[in-house]
Amino acid sequence: MTAPDLGGAPTAISVDSALSCVDIHKSFGGAKAVNGATFSVPKGSITALIGPNGAGKTTVVNILSGSLSSDSGRVMMGDTDITALPSYQRARLGLIRTFQLSRELGGLTVFENLMVAAKVQPGESLMNVYLRPGLVRQAEKESRERAASILEQYGLYDLRDNWARELSGGQKRLLEISRAVMAEPSLLLLDEPMAGVNPALIDRIGGHIHELKAAGVTVLMVEHNLGVVEKICDHVIVLAEGRTLATGLMSELRENTDVVRAYLGGVLDGRVDR
Repeated sequence: MTAPDLGGAPTAISVDSALSCVDIHKSFGGAKAVNGATFSVPKGSITALIGPNGAGKTTVVNILSGSLSSDSGRVMMGDTDITALPSYQRARLGLIRTFQLSRELGGLTVFENLMVAAKVQPGESLMNVYLRPGLVRQAEKESRERAASILEQYGLYDLRDNWARELSGGQKRLLEISRAVMAEPSLLLLDEPMAGVNPALIDRIGGHIHELKAAGVTVLMVEHNLGVVEKICDHVIVLAEGRTLATGLMSELRENTDVVRAYLGGVLDGRVDR
């Protein structure tokens, strides 16, 4: 598949991609937040979506996840066109996301936050409750075991009975990621997963992201910490003014004059893009 010519921006869309967008446009009033973004996310990769402030990164993630519709363009998950699908149907296909600000279900416990994300819940059907109670009990037992295992993996098991609203900022970030994992994603969109967390937790989250990749999950993450991007990402997509400016390895992009120029002061160095 080949995208339309975007005036010098990368246009090739890989047929072996987990997710791709083709000539995506989105305006708010008279302002163009996304202006022809075209890129693909390789299967089995950890891919970063970077760019200066106002580049359209979060808007693109909102469009990819289905929480925001585009004005034009296409979104593909593998070879399936999901442009018109609402977010819940994309989630059923395995496309799960997190948010810039953690969105825990504060009135539920940590354990309950994971239980509501279980992919298979036959107990939601009243018919199953009355006619197939054994199936309902077995599914809930499996979900509880899976939730407990994930909480143990993410260091939250001892907090399982705490109200989610009482967690620290870093713990809420881990809870949101673990809840996403509970939904059994094949493709996970992380919107600034390292934002507002301490360096030790950054390393820990990076380790969890590598574990997800090893388990076969493709990851696309918006990230401002370029040191993290260079350390854990296989592939990098650069947006500027709502368009795809370049793709490649972080080490290669540091030498790309167009990419360097897109960052304020002509700087693409250090731990944070500014």
